[in-house]
Amino acid sequence: MERLERSGRWLRAALARGRVRRPLPALLLAIAVLGSALKDGDLVPDTPLQNKRNPLNVYFVKVAWAWTLWLLLPFIALTTYQLARSQFRYGRTKSALLVLRRLSALLVGTAVWYLCTELFVYVENLTGECSIQGKPGQAPRLYASKRECHQDSGVWNGFDISGHCFLLSYCAMMILEEVAVLEALSMDHSSKLRVVINVLFVSLCSLTMIWVFMFLCTALYFHDFSQKLLGVLIGLSAWYGTYRFWYLKPFSPGLPLPNISLSSKKYSYSR
Repeated sequence: MERLERSGRWLRAALARGRVRRPLPALLLAIAVLGSALKDGDLVPDTPLQNKRNPLNVYFVKVAWAWTLWLLLPFIALTTYQLARSQFRYGRTKSALLVLRRLSALLVGTAVWYLCTELFVYVENLTGECSIQGKPGQAPRLYASKRECHQDSGVWNGFDISGHCFLLSYCAMMILEEVAVLEALSMDHSSKLRVVINVLFVSLCSLTMIWVFMFLCTALYFHDFSQKLLGVLIGLSAWYGTYRFWYLKPFSPGLPLPNISLSSKKYSYSR
């Protein structure tokens, strides 16, 4: 338990206070550019990570949004409620409503994930064609989608915007925005709630490190430069458009407490 507390304090100093959050967008862009340069120059050594079936890719990246969603959901709910009750002295009803408002950020994130991935599939289908060895005497078939092509054991050649670069950058930035709430959260060291929040916080920080590491692997081993650059730019644009623009508005999920816009000037401050 003491080791968990020490880990939480160290990670809070590094992540929750913005020391990583502020430079991370530039770092991700640099990784995409430099990783692509190393890949194009054949300077990347062969490792198990270049296999799409490696465990980190199969069990984490392929379901990255699910991991992010199910860890952020209890974290946002507990930290928002605790701050609303202890620091802002809200009643139970008002605190619960504030929790629901903040949890709607996860609905927004889910919509962003779904719409962007559908857009990527549409672009790849629109720009691609199927390479397949036809049987003698058989008329060539036109394929409308990557799925149809693969069903006939073909290879689809289209503009494949990197979904990994998009989603991993978006998830990493979203987590770092949400854990910043710990700057203002104070609880009794013996509190069971503190232990639960610490477990969630350390888990989210570990998840963020996995996302950044797998982003590096994607930059080194997969996709063309333009596909990776476009993917990360869309991911960062989605983060910026929500947390740095829309969530500053009254009709939005709001920023993580205590950054959320409040009617009381006593508790409102700029980032």
